[in-house]
Amino acid sequence: MIGFPAMFAPGLQRPTPPVRVQEFRRHGALRSARWLTLALMAFAGLAFAAPFGAATAAPKTQDAFLKTLSSADRAVFEDYLSAKTLHDFKSDTYWREVTDKRALRRGKKGRGEAIVAKDYVKTFPPKYTGPELPAALAKRWEAFQAADDAKKDKEPPKPKPGIAEFLAYSVDEYNFTPDRIPEREFKLRYAREATRLGLTGDQVVRVYALETSGLGTADMISGIHPIKKTGTPISTAVGYAQLLVANTTDELVKHGPKFLARLKDMAGDRNYDPARRRALADKHDKLAAMLKAARSVPHRWDAHVAFARTQRGMGIHAINLDGDIGPWLQVVKLHGLKEMAEKAGIAALTGAEIELMNLAGPGTGLEMMRPAARGAPTPNFFERGAYFRNTIVRDKTSAELLVALDKRMDTNLTNSGAIEFAEAFREASAEIASGR
Repeated sequence: MIGFPAMFAPGLQRPTPPVRVQEFRRHGALRSARWLTLALMAFAGLAFAAPFGAATAAPKTQDAFLKTLSSADRAVFEDYLSAKTLHDFKSDTYWREVTDKRALRRGKKGRGEAIVAKDYVKTFPPKYTGPELPAALAKRWEAFQAADDAKKDKEPPKPKPGIAEFLAYSVDEYNFTPDRIPEREFKLRYAREATRLGLTGDQVVRVYALETSGLGTADMISGIHPIKKTGTPISTAVGYAQLLVANTTDELVKHGPKFLARLKDMAGDRNYDPARRRALADKHDKLAAMLKAARSVPHRWDAHVAFARTQRGMGIHAINLDGDIGPWLQVVKLHGLKEMAEKAGIAALTGAEIELMNLAGPGTGLEMMRPAARGAPTPNFFERGAYFRNTIVRDKTSAELLVALDKRMDTNLTNSGAIEFAEAFREASAEIASGR
């Protein structure tokens, strides 16, 4: 196994570390917890392992808290710390193996070698089974940590930007305000564009049903309820397909010239009234400025992610709300997944499979559909933090995740937005059939 001690190689039994948790109290809670951590690290040859969890994250804070406890509470806290430390070590060991297996697969792909089932970790992350703190003590510990953080003058996390910020930055950076159209019309334009590019209503509406719970609006942002407008943004994902800022700038670089050509043609179309044609010409020029800005950074995902943190990047994100550009942009993102799958030999994607590519990333989603990976646990395909954040991902194999996505979609298809979207696809199909 790459970068891992030989004693932990597949097929070898992992010997039990020669330490006894029941002896910890002789050393005191923090000394015992640290002793266990160091002993396990030394035994495994991991002198510089990845950071451990909360049990060992702030020893000075733990020391100070212990001094406030009675002897009985201290004993309870000692047991908790010791058990948490051991669990953190097991978790770190597990995720190190996941990382090593991932590196092994990356190497095999680079050499053109086939990926097989044994190239994946076969188990799920260890679950904590040790003692929990009693409610009152847990509350005291949480309050103590919060007070300690406050003393350190830590800056509170900055709130995620929302629609108001994207619109303001769009005006500031590009003098652009998107043309907002009624929700029903936005869905119809989206359906027309999707049908034109060969996406089916079933594929698109099922993705919408999962991404937005079947209720999403064109200006829906992740974390904000689309109807009640309650909540706070948890990411920059916006719209029916929930594109991030980096997705928007990436797609604009790839497809911006086509969008500009379409806007130019529309601006010259005398079927539109003069005011509409002037607005389209103005929109063309402003989108050209956005494309120039998006092209000012290297066309790599990490560069787009960095650009997405700037006002110039976030200002471009407002085009998702525009009645002309928004449907084009979001549909072309889904169409790109379809094209990628076709090149990989998967001719017809289901809505759940498209969503899997959205959720895990296009390449990883395709990998998860392969026979060798379908029975593999999902930690093989997600980073540690993402695995625990996405409740639908946890404790499932690739195949089980696809089933779960389909079930969630089936449930959400009965919601009002999904029903309206399906009707828009039927109307778009009727228009095409009649030659309109």
